[in-house]
Amino acid sequence: MFIHPTAEVEPGATIGENSKIWHLCHVRRDARIGSDCVLGRGVFVDAGVQIGSRVKIQNYVSVFHGVTIEDGVFVGPHVCFTNDMFPRAVNADMSLKAADDWVLVETRVRAGAAIGANSTIVCGITIGRWAMIGAGSVVTKDVPDYALVVGNPARIIGYVTPSGQRVATPEEAARLP
Repeated sequence: MFIHPTAEVEPGATIGENSKIWHLCHVRRDARIGSDCVLGRGVFVDAGVQIGSRVKIQNYVSVFHGVTIEDGVFVGPHVCFTNDMFPRAVNADMSLKAADDWVLVETRVRAGAAIGANSTIVCGITIGRWAMIGAGSVVTKDVPDYALVVGNPARIIGYVTPSGQRVATPEEAARLP
């Protein structure tokens, strides 16, 4: 594996064989990153995050606690995952929120999916196998396998094969390479 000298990998994090952690990355404790992954400049991987093998995460992506990314996923630059449906800095009495004052909402990105640059992934959803999220999309609900979604909120505009070819139906996408 390769960890750039400016990257911070906390004790307890696991980095798989042949993975590359580039400039200014921060990988928190108990995060698990599979083999043959590439994390670009400035990527933040929070405590407990699970990332599969052969995953490519581009520059300045934030992967917060509660996110699971399966094998072969592409995450474009500046993508942000969320993990709290009702984020606040303070409680109703204006006391600063503590770790026990919020509810973690998990998110899963299934194998082979691709998420375009500057997308926001709202917590509590699953992005299906080989799905493709268009750049700048705000994903607020589950995305089916092979679906191509775009916009704010993201909506299905078609389907794609594992190689990214646009097709008419999810059944056709599943049959083609």
